[in-house]
Amino acid sequence: MPAQTLYQLIGSFGRRHWRAYLLSALMLVGVAVLTVWVPRQVGRIVDALVAQQLDGAGIWRELGLLVLMGATIYLLRVGWRLQLFSAAYRLGVELRTRLYAKLTTQGPQFFHGSRTGDLMARATNDVDAVELAAGEAFLAGFDGTLTLVLVVAMMTLGVDWRLALVALLPFPFMAWSFWVISRRVHDAWRESLDRFSRLNDHVQETVAGVRTLRALGLEWRAGEEFSRRAQAAADTSFQALKWEAAYEPAVGGTLTAATVLTMGVGGWFVWQGQMTVGQLTAFTMYLGQLIWPMFAMGWVLSLLERGKAAWARLEPVLRAAPSIDDRGSIEAVAPGPLVFDGVSFSYPGQSVPALEGVSIELPPGQTLGVVGPTGAGKSTLIHLLLRHYAPGAGRITWGGEPVERYRLAALRAAIAWVPQEPFLFSASIAQNIALAKAEATRQQIERAARLADLHHDVRRFANGYDTLVGERGVTLSGGQRQRVAIARVLLTDTPLLLLDDALSAVDTGTETRILEHLRGARAGRTAIIVSHRLSAVADADQIVVLKAGRIVERGTHDELLVRGGWYAAQWRYQQLEASLDAA
Repeated sequence: MPAQTLYQLIGSFGRRHWRAYLLSALMLVGVAVLTVWVPRQVGRIVDALVAQQLDGAGIWRELGLLVLMGATIYLLRVGWRLQLFSAAYRLGVELRTRLYAKLTTQGPQFFHGSRTGDLMARATNDVDAVELAAGEAFLAGFDGTLTLVLVVAMMTLGVDWRLALVALLPFPFMAWSFWVISRRVHDAWRESLDRFSRLNDHVQETVAGVRTLRALGLEWRAGEEFSRRAQAAADTSFQALKWEAAYEPAVGGTLTAATVLTMGVGGWFVWQGQMTVGQLTAFTMYLGQLIWPMFAMGWVLSLLERGKAAWARLEPVLRAAPSIDDRGSIEAVAPGPLVFDGVSFSYPGQSVPALEGVSIELPPGQTLGVVGPTGAGKSTLIHLLLRHYAPGAGRITWGGEPVERYRLAALRAAIAWVPQEPFLFSASIAQNIALAKAEATRQQIERAARLADLHHDVRRFANGYDTLVGERGVTLSGGQRQRVAIARVLLTDTPLLLLDDALSAVDTGTETRILEHLRGARAGRTAIIVSHRLSAVADADQIVVLKAGRIVERGTHDELLVRGGWYAAQWRYQQLEASLDAA
């Protein structure tokens, strides 16, 4: 799909919300007409006073008319602001909604190449810049252009065309200045948005890792790095604002030159009797009214350049194809065996395969244990099943259908997954457990917590299950976070349960109790347990040992012990370690 420009985006949005833009435009027309009529009316009053054609009642009548015109202009300005800005805010809501929807459909591969702080900056600063371009830039551009046309028309046709031509002589210089400045503004704002993005990313990482920084005594270094990035962001923003400020001298210089020419030539016309004092007064007021269109032009160029720089950062994210295509049509997972058939996979940018020729068949209701040394590809197997990545070779089927034929939502709804590093939201313990089943009762939540050996820990908190866990569960220990995640999946009723080293942060006694509870909880459910502790998979129906992405051993716990391979050696080592800890 070709890239969409900022003008195409605003045009498409304007067509969908044409009523708000049309009503705003009509109000702006009214404002512009009344605004340019005021100097003409003042000129008539001046000439009438000079000719002594106005009495006291006439003066009050003319002044009342001017006040009425001013009040009407005020009400119209309030009206178009309400119409136009409410439409522009809707564009901001649409862009943030699109960005959020896009990010939620992307897989790990996308986020490996994106920084969290940068994505947050795009959702805030960049969207705000596009919103301003669709709102204030449209307003200033339309209002300024209309006012310019009407004012120049009144100066030319309503007063004196010769004086108008003289007054407009300096304006080509201003147009050239604006062209030069706008290019600088675009580059400066693009750099400013990038620097702010990097600053935002640094703050996010620092806050997330603040406990590590404190433990290593690196607060001062993080502070220095923040100061450096903040200063860089401030410098680039200041540079952009300096170039924006350059519009004002260009406008001021042009209008000063135009005023000098007007007063000189216009005074000579009055001296020669070719103009009245009232006409020169009206012409001078019209010239003053050109200040807004000129400033509006500079403001519009600044907002558009800022918006284009922001859209150039936003548009690629919104247009990015999902890292995993969701082209499946099957709405529900059929019961049946789970089969890995010759599956191979390499992570992007890696030459060494993470999995190579892996074949496993897991009948429904059985449990598969996956073990092996660090980096063997155990978690990769889980990620492929969840369709976070697509296999490079081979295929995965479930219930006789390739997993890619299922809709992603249907596939993942049939799987309960506890990752190696469980994520908890800034909510209560009960809300985190009931994440996938919001309608769960407190009794169901407590039952799941008991199965995860968490209930007695929760009871020690002052607020029990209503205890807030803080960002990422910071108030809980690693083992408690894992048990909250286990309780979360036990609360659901999915046909497949995935435990990816989910007991690594608990002691062996807690692990034993949880495994006993899990044996009953997963009855009738297919389960895959990945673990570096062999005790977690000892009762599995089949166990595979992965090394360097290949299956090197396969069998039940007893069969693998008899063979005397890696599994048997690791089992003896872990049993010895456990006996020493018990002693």
